[in-house]
Amino acid sequence: MIKAIAEYQFIQNAIIACILASVVCGIIGVIIIEKKLVMLSGGIAHTSYGGIGLGYLMGFEPIIGALLFSVSAALGIGYINQKGYSRSEVLIGLFWSVGMALGILFVALIPGYPPELSTYLFGNILSVTKTDIYFMAVLSFIVISTITILFNYWKVFLFDEEFAQILGLKTTLLQYLVLVLIALTVVVLIKAVGIVLVLALLTAPAASAGLITHNLAKRMVYSVILGCIFCISGLFISYYANIASGAAIVLIACACFLVLYLFNYGR
Repeated sequence: MIKAIAEYQFIQNAIIACILASVVCGIIGVIIIEKKLVMLSGGIAHTSYGGIGLGYLMGFEPIIGALLFSVSAALGIGYINQKGYSRSEVLIGLFWSVGMALGILFVALIPGYPPELSTYLFGNILSVTKTDIYFMAVLSFIVISTITILFNYWKVFLFDEEFAQILGLKTTLLQYLVLVLIALTVVVLIKAVGIVLVLALLTAPAASAGLITHNLAKRMVYSVILGCIFCISGLFISYYANIASGAAIVLIACACFLVLYLFNYGR
């Protein structure tokens, strides 16, 4: 594999993509779990499929469409949450379903079948291009910078939202911001594991880190490290076994969480 890394650009691209994906999913995953936003994140992720289908139909880059749909879904879901609708989980489920349905409809309107569509659904980190790397790097920079600059605010917001309001923090703005950051993270992860499996990579490393430590900063660091291990291990396995990289990454991540959970449960 070391020889392959030295010789092949696509392997180098895949490793860089693994690192970028691990950093953002490690950081945002901790916030998702702490704020109990797992299913909401799934709604944002699956809505992005509508943007991918629209990109293919209209002739622009599908990942741009995924970004537009994801951010729109994040803002829409944030609005629903802020209004406190009693059936908000139903509306979030509808975002999920409508996004997928629009994607299917748009793809059906295209003559033929897009050859790379399965990459967006199930991921193929070995197909990541330099352009994808640049795009992922920009989104990752936005996510990392936002979390780092506002880290002290996030700590208060995550652990006691009412206290954050008393302190004068704009919790509504933070709520919208975290949803937009989730949308950006989803787009970063799409090429790595695909829309179908993105939720697992968003939660498994962070959940595993939560079994190791309760300190917020350490959880984010451990989550990033575990994410790198899972992604790069999955990459190696998919390269040698000729299987889908997204599936390999997610299975390793979930297996590790299960081992850590059983170890903690047994103590």
